[in-house]
Amino acid sequence: MSRLMATAALAFAVLGTAGGVSAQGLVTMQKLSAPLANELVGDTVATCAQKGYAVTAVVVDLDGVRQALLRGNGAPIHTLDNAFFKAYSAASLTLARKEDSTKAVAERMGKNPATTVPQTPLPNVTYAVGGVTIIVDGKAIGGIGVSGAPGGLIDEECARTAIAKIQGRMK
Repeated sequence: MSRLMATAALAFAVLGTAGGVSAQGLVTMQKLSAPLANELVGDTVATCAQKGYAVTAVVVDLDGVRQALLRGNGAPIHTLDNAFFKAYSAASLTLARKEDSTKAVAERMGKNPATTVPQTPLPNVTYAVGGVTIIVDGKAIGGIGVSGAPGGLIDEECARTAIAKIQGRMK
């Protein structure tokens, strides 16, 4: 057997067992149910509204697919895209380093030394605060993004408050 084939066979064996691949070649992925995702965006928008802020909240799964979206009364039109970008970024950028929000990503990047290499813009990615990774049993299952409050920290606070309300039902 060639060295390349042996390496490929080893990689398949390792990934096949560590990645959750079944004998049929299927991967199981967890995500919020539609009712729970809708409840999460509803509670997030309501939490911010109680504080006087009109926001949009978006929940995505790990593939970046929108599961639920709610634009609160009076939330500006740009919040639809911005909330999605925050959710998408929270679900995708945080996985490798076990971060729990776009805030954590932005803080890490801010500590990195300056570089002369230009960053390649990635579609739908933002480093704006207000995206929170949805975590169940220590594993990311998606993200929620909020936009519209005067500052990403308030957006994030509304999301975390709503996540805390449903945490016990994410099983």
